[in-house]
Amino acid sequence: MARSAWFSAAVALGLGVTLAGCGEKTPVADTGDWRSGIKEIRMAVSGSNDDPRIVKRRSLYRARLSEAIGLPVKLYESSDYNGVIQALSSGQVDLAQMAGGGYANVDAQIGPLAAPILTTRQAEGGTGYYSTIVVRADSPIRTLADMKGRSLGYVDFNSTSGYLVPRARLREEGIDPDTYFGKTSFAGGHTQAVMALANGQFDGAILQASGGDPVNGFSRGALHTMARRKLVDLKDFRIIWTAGPIPSEAFVVRTDRPQPLIDTVRGTMGALPYDEPDLWVDVGQLDGSAYTSVTREHYKDVIALRAADIAQRRGQGGRP
Repeated sequence: MARSAWFSAAVALGLGVTLAGCGEKTPVADTGDWRSGIKEIRMAVSGSNDDPRIVKRRSLYRARLSEAIGLPVKLYESSDYNGVIQALSSGQVDLAQMAGGGYANVDAQIGPLAAPILTTRQAEGGTGYYSTIVVRADSPIRTLADMKGRSLGYVDFNSTSGYLVPRARLREEGIDPDTYFGKTSFAGGHTQAVMALANGQFDGAILQASGGDPVNGFSRGALHTMARRKLVDLKDFRIIWTAGPIPSEAFVVRTDRPQPLIDTVRGTMGALPYDEPDLWVDVGQLDGSAYTSVTREHYKDVIALRAADIAQRRGQGGRP
């Protein structure tokens, strides 16, 4: 079975999979082999196929999980964060990859019916990434103070680094994100935010950055992905503000699925960087990084930030 069969077809045909059409949730066997009555395992992911390494990574995950579980694994991709959130919350999929903000949304909807089990740990031991405000290099804006009254592009309401965390950190610095900027709107994704900034639609944009820190710089994130594809030039942009580290995205499972399935997912993905270290790096993971087990406790601050931001928005009429 070709590892990239599902994604190759999706890319070739240019088709977007609608998560709402996934069908009935996977049944759980009552007796005998837990696989009895289960036709396939369904995993949801968000984002586009813009980065070939992401496509390769997901194909690798699919192949390894299919082999370990002994059942076909289908990947369902949504163009936005909410598609993955609702697919997992409604039980249409068995597991999903999502950032902390997405998991916080799921947690608010179904509580203990979903649980994070794995996140990425970097070689130096960290398990986080950063949110940044980026401007064009030819802009006169050099500090956060220069952004007052200017336009700012968020990523998505359910984005951790592209909305939730930066708003909370700005408030901690005494800045009300609902009144400080002249105009705010959603780009719809990190790639879209980069292009909107490059085309002058925003004075600044909130973007994720990783593979480093504010002092030493970053090597990963939407800007770097697009620069590798020669869609933008890193020299054309400047970071003026950072917030973080933010807990990295997690594998989140439905806890009403068979425990052997959950254990197999945890063990298979946890072993991947050790079983195939060269392939691990080839699919875009940092050398020396690995998966580490997590629980809801790891994301408790993100869950609290989401609840606080929603309460703040409701109190101010819901302006993004």
